[in-house]
Amino acid sequence: MIKVGICGALGRMGTKIGGLVNDSPDLELVGGIDVKAGQFYGTEVYESCRIDEFLKEKKPDVLVDFTVAGAAVENVKAASKNGVAVIVGTTGFSEEQREELDKTITGRIPAVISSNFSLGVNIFWRLVREAAKQLKDYDIEVIEAHHHFKKDAPSGTAKTIIKILKEEVGDRKEVYGREGMVGERGDEIGVHVIRGGDIVGDHTVMFAGNDEVIELTHRAYDRLVFAHGVVRSIPWIYKKSPGIYSMDDVLGFND
Repeated sequence: MIKVGICGALGRMGTKIGGLVNDSPDLELVGGIDVKAGQFYGTEVYESCRIDEFLKEKKPDVLVDFTVAGAAVENVKAASKNGVAVIVGTTGFSEEQREELDKTITGRIPAVISSNFSLGVNIFWRLVREAAKQLKDYDIEVIEAHHHFKKDAPSGTAKTIIKILKEEVGDRKEVYGREGMVGERGDEIGVHVIRGGDIVGDHTVMFAGNDEVIELTHRAYDRLVFAHGVVRSIPWIYKKSPGIYSMDDVLGFND
């Protein structure tokens, strides 16, 4: 049995992941971490300030983090100090925070870090890359929508889309929305962010050429699609060599 702890245990993603881990015959949910203490599928949730105590007492093999950027960095530091593998689905890291994460993980513990754990999104990213290779001369727009509680914008998934596009079409300028007399379109990627209601996650890439438009869209209807990807990653990362891995590694795309 692989022992699993979850940071952000009482949040939207934490409860979904916890439910799947609790139902898995091969995984053992040993508890969680959150801003406030509580109960979680019959296990104890420690306050975040007690993470070191949690890791020493519960001894998880894998720690899953779906929190916020600042908290995630501290949680990964604690995991690294205790030799615990991590899965990080938190987004919104600054460059400095991501560098700190990389330094904390490299050579010490194995980690899967992804802005999106959905199988569909990871295939979607590959389709976007293939389209961009063939449509370098087309105008490109990225549109993403999430629920009104989401803190970072654009989403981590959208940032990954933009990164993929730039790798294929060149380092175009990102233009976030448009207003007023903007003049002719330049060499750019338009980025549009929607926040409202309980939208789980919608992402569209539009390639607009003369006389035709191609759109690639992924739409998530339930956070379970992300949770299933996380649970798939847990046995994969268990006892892996130290290093930073992606969902491409978990899904075998890099084999």
